[in-house]
Amino acid sequence: MKDISALMLGFRGRVILFTLSTAWVAGGFTAGALAQTAAYPSKPIKLVVGYPPGGASDLAARIIGQKLSERFSQAVVVENRSGSAGNIGAEAVVKSSPDGYTLLLGTISLSVNPSLYPKMTYDPLKDLRAISMISSTPFLLVVNPKAPYKTAGDFLDAARGKGGGKPGDINYASAGNGSGSHLFTEHLSTTANIKLTHVPYKGAAPAMNDLLANQVQVAFDNIMTSLPMVKVGKLRALAVSTKVRSRVAPDIPTLDEVGVTGFDATAWFGLFAPAATPNDIIHQLSQEVADALKDPLVSEKLLQLGAEPMSSTPEAFGAFFKSELSKWARVVQTSKVQME
Repeated sequence: MKDISALMLGFRGRVILFTLSTAWVAGGFTAGALAQTAAYPSKPIKLVVGYPPGGASDLAARIIGQKLSERFSQAVVVENRSGSAGNIGAEAVVKSSPDGYTLLLGTISLSVNPSLYPKMTYDPLKDLRAISMISSTPFLLVVNPKAPYKTAGDFLDAARGKGGGKPGDINYASAGNGSGSHLFTEHLSTTANIKLTHVPYKGAAPAMNDLLANQVQVAFDNIMTSLPMVKVGKLRALAVSTKVRSRVAPDIPTLDEVGVTGFDATAWFGLFAPAATPNDIIHQLSQEVADALKDPLVSEKLLQLGAEPMSSTPEAFGAFFKSELSKWARVVQTSKVQME
């Protein structure tokens, strides 16, 4: 009997010892994983921009990247991988390791491209994870000062054929088929129930040149490039594309104010990571972006670009991105936009 008791005691002891050992090992791995997460980032972070150096997205990436470098005490290196309206850069991030060390500076094209390029090699909604909005940049509805439209109301009346003209008489310039200036104007045409004639150019610069020469009547253009010309009298601004007035140009009314109810379109910048990136890294990055944007110097630099600082939680930015995909899919389908 004593032998059986001793045997059982020894067995229980080994079970207890095994259980404690297993818990210690599991606890060790957990502690190690937590320590690894807590140490993030422990090496430089790559921030991919899908456009050439010097553009608005590149400048925004460098502004936020520099501040994140200071906060992390790790370099945030901007890498420009331009081509295919941002698709090349986005695809590179999708294929990267989901460890928080390769991020994407996403733009509105990320929500437009799936509708314009049906054979894309990735799905931005499934293959990327939204981290935070960085900024929102409105477009301006602008005309040549010689144009007869003094207000957005005048323009809308003329586009509807009031005052002697007929729908379709007004030509609008764009930077090309599928560009922001094209889609914003098509969105306006549908929302306001007006008819305009599209004149596509090979880029924003030639489109703006013809608008300045009064060869075309109207254009939607990024506030970063159009506002300086408005300020010196070379263009007249009729409205901003966003639902609320811009902090950069608070005197310019919104289209919603002049009766185009619910019109809201913005050229935004935001941070994305590969879809499988751990939640704790996603939320840490989101908080760091929010804190970076509170820095007055960072905000001022973005505002100088015409980009209004705007952080968000991953959940809020993800919901916004999903709504953007749906909105621009409707615009592309309704207006029958086709790539050249």
